[in-house]
Amino acid sequence: MIRSFANGAWLRQFVSDLRAQFWLRPAIMTLSGALLSAALVALDGRIELPRWAAAWLYAGGVAGARDVLGTVAGATIGVAGTTFSITVAALSLASSQMGPRLLQNFTRDAGNQYALGTFVATFAFALVALRSVREAEEGAFVPQLAVSGALLLAFACVGVLVWFLHHVANSINVDRVVALVQDDLVHALRALPRRDDDDEPSPPASPTRHDETARLHVSGGGYMRVLNEDALADWAAGHDACIRLFVRPGGFIFPGSAVAEVMPATLHHEAEAALNDALSLGATRNVEQDLEYAVRQLVEVGMRALSAGTRDPFTAVNVLDQLGAALCETAARRLPDGRIWRDGVLRLQRPVTDYAGLADAMFHMLRQAGESEPAVSIRLLEVIGAVAAVEKDPARLAVLRRHLDLARDAALRGSQDQTVRAAAAERHAEGHATLAASLARAA
Repeated sequence: MIRSFANGAWLRQFVSDLRAQFWLRPAIMTLSGALLSAALVALDGRIELPRWAAAWLYAGGVAGARDVLGTVAGATIGVAGTTFSITVAALSLASSQMGPRLLQNFTRDAGNQYALGTFVATFAFALVALRSVREAEEGAFVPQLAVSGALLLAFACVGVLVWFLHHVANSINVDRVVALVQDDLVHALRALPRRDDDDEPSPPASPTRHDETARLHVSGGGYMRVLNEDALADWAAGHDACIRLFVRPGGFIFPGSAVAEVMPATLHHEAEAALNDALSLGATRNVEQDLEYAVRQLVEVGMRALSAGTRDPFTAVNVLDQLGAALCETAARRLPDGRIWRDGVLRLQRPVTDYAGLADAMFHMLRQAGESEPAVSIRLLEVIGAVAAVEKDPARLAVLRRHLDLARDAALRGSQDQTVRAAAAERHAEGHATLAASLARAA
């Protein structure tokens, strides 16, 4: 574990998981509320406020202060329970209608966390202030600053509650959910290097090696969530070795199965230790290094919309639009080829998601499920044509041509309505014209 932390895979995974925890922000806000209340109690009577500010301070007695603080504490913890119940109801609805894999998008929603944190922090603030209120026989003390702060936070909670109800209503809107998942995908795509960067690696001449190889295994099993490929390549360069991985981030590793091979075979034990340090496994996938995961989240929403019990082609069309927009982002990006070189020598090779695989993950299942929905088939043709208009790579255009033809065939098979068939043929012809124009520009 210490070596994993040093190489960064465990640390990156820990930070990613921590950001997705629903309790983190509310816990920090609760602690901050308690500390702020204690600080205001300690400062009460020790600082002199301007006259206009002092006029707004609480000026009641001990009984009134206890009533105010008790009411604020009781009301806010009750509202906190209500907000939690509303959040759970939203999670249940999202899970049933849009798929359980989208629950992470709700639990890591900063708005939900800040709303709950505001109520719980106000509760903690009022409790800490309440314990400092003393009767005359105890040495009368009314924390005016803290009581005034509790009143201010109570009014803030009213505003947060109104906003939270609006936010939850928007968060379970399927179009918004699709847009949020697409944002994750686009963020991952924008992390890729641009195609016009000067540092694009060109395969250097590597001396041919005929060393024997040894299979490498990792402890445990699960999905490969994070791979620190730079650290692994540096290790290979330092030991004059070459490692070839069989699984990419997002792939499932079965316990006891071979994950990679190293050359030369004499470095078997050292390479296995380095490999275990450079990756992290888990029960779920994430989008950090797995482009297809966010794609499959979007596709799942579209597939559920096209299921027999739902039949919602409008949501499927929205999913296609977002997938097409994400694919347009790749036009200016260079997908990794899975090879890492050090000083002209290939040190690490791993499987990657290429353009064809990305397009297949986006379109195959939706095309098959939407074959009987003319609106979906026709929109798929339009989306592919729109992507072709911004793409310049001939190899990628060939992939789009294949999907364009497949979409046309699906539309013709799915409907005998002559209007639909004519529209599909027209969109298909327009798409081919766009492809030809893009090829001409590329040439």
